[in-house]
Amino acid sequence: MQALVTGPHDARHTVILAHGAGQPMDHEAMNALADGLNNTGVRVARFEFPYMHRRRVNGRGGAPDRQPVLEQTWRDVIERVRTATGSDVAIGGRSMGGRIASLVADECAAQALICYAYPFHPLGRPDRLRTAHLETLRTPTLILQGERDPMGNRDEVAGYDLSPAITVHWIGDGDHGFRPRKRSGRTLEQNTAEAVQQTVAFLDR
Repeated sequence: MQALVTGPHDARHTVILAHGAGQPMDHEAMNALADGLNNTGVRVARFEFPYMHRRRVNGRGGAPDRQPVLEQTWRDVIERVRTATGSDVAIGGRSMGGRIASLVADECAAQALICYAYPFHPLGRPDRLRTAHLETLRTPTLILQGERDPMGNRDEVAGYDLSPAITVHWIGDGDHGFRPRKRSGRTLEQNTAEAVQQTVAFLDR
């Protein structure tokens, strides 16, 4: 399994991050998150689900693997990183990567769960919620969500029944990629930096 590990070996936290459905582990959004976390002394391990690795090797598209494969990949990666580092790990990722992490977090006794742009429902289908397991989640969880995220905006999420273990931090005027509108006066770089700062503060707690 291909992996990308960056950051200090003596880091106080190790975070495993998974990519979104359409982005590889070295997509610019993933790089920005990892670089920001590395600069604060957090070690980041990234990996690719099998379908994304096949895309990289074959140069062709392909649908994401079925959910059991995605979940088992997460279990295998957590065990591998724990064995290599000898320490607890936090897990999470962007969009789909974070969602699948949330499905195994309790089972794998993750130190913490960090979800960037959680897809609370499919695009354009607010009736198909992906929140049932979030109602009973025990792992300390931080969800960083753009206020305008079309897969779960601020107004929508306010009506969801979420576990008390979950903290939601809203990224100002951000869309699913945390990108704000120009008229907001904010920038993508500011929103990404805010996500990094909130992540580190959460892990330190």
